[in-house]
Amino acid sequence: MRPVKIISDSTCDLSEEQIKSLDIEIMPLYINIKDKSFKDGIDINVSDLYRYVEEEKVLPKTAAISIQDYIDTFKKWIDRGYDVVFTGISGGLSSSFNNTRLAIEELGAEDKVFSIDSKNLSTGIGLLLLKACEKRDSGASAKEVADYMNSFVEKVRSQFIIDRFDYLYKGGRCSSMARIFGTMLKIKPLITVRDGKMTVAEKPHGKKIKGLEALLRFLERDKDKLDLDNVFVTHTYADMDAKYLVDKIKENYSFKNVYVTNAGSTIASHCGPGTIGILYIVNE
Repeated sequence: MRPVKIISDSTCDLSEEQIKSLDIEIMPLYINIKDKSFKDGIDINVSDLYRYVEEEKVLPKTAAISIQDYIDTFKKWIDRGYDVVFTGISGGLSSSFNNTRLAIEELGAEDKVFSIDSKNLSTGIGLLLLKACEKRDSGASAKEVADYMNSFVEKVRSQFIIDRFDYLYKGGRCSSMARIFGTMLKIKPLITVRDGKMTVAEKPHGKKIKGLEALLRFLERDKDKLDLDNVFVTHTYADMDAKYLVDKIKENYSFKNVYVTNAGSTIASHCGPGTIGILYIVNE
């Protein structure tokens, strides 16, 4: 049986230590700033990104991984004798997933490369990768790893609160009027990711603690069906908020692993500083 290589993209928001210990290859999405293109996590980091936004008053654009990039990466591992399992940002949020399908078809590698639509983003993808690596390490084939990962896709629960409306506004994700009223009322919209789509589930307003408590309420609603292996608190420049959530999670739940990670440039460019989320898997 051929060994299995697990590959993801830079939106998975796992830490560098996790990526290394899990032996995952990460493919970068692209951040386009004026006439320059940068590879997420390689040519640009989040501090660079936010500095640019503050100086230029415009939002960078993000771009999917190209078909050729996928072809080159998949072929590299096939030529080394591996089968490949890939998952990355939701097909409903980016053309990246569809590009993997086209790359696999171009290579004629349907029996060697298995691409799974995470229907998620950030460490919602990371949760799936942890499950996939667990299965890989048990000696499973690439198809078995892919099928196992796919069985958890609908069970991932991702929700996060947005701290600043200006990023949503600059990115065309809310009207100018919504931005004005949202800022005046200090609304911290709680966004859920379900079936590959982002939806505003609640609109806590007032101090940010209201948004953090809303995130914890979502977790509490699922308390009787939690997969207690892993939970992520992922954020952009919200260290104190992350500590607050982690303390509450450890106090009230018995997860084996509580991970804190920082969002990369692709995710950060769409949500802005101060964004924070809780991401986990349910058994249902």
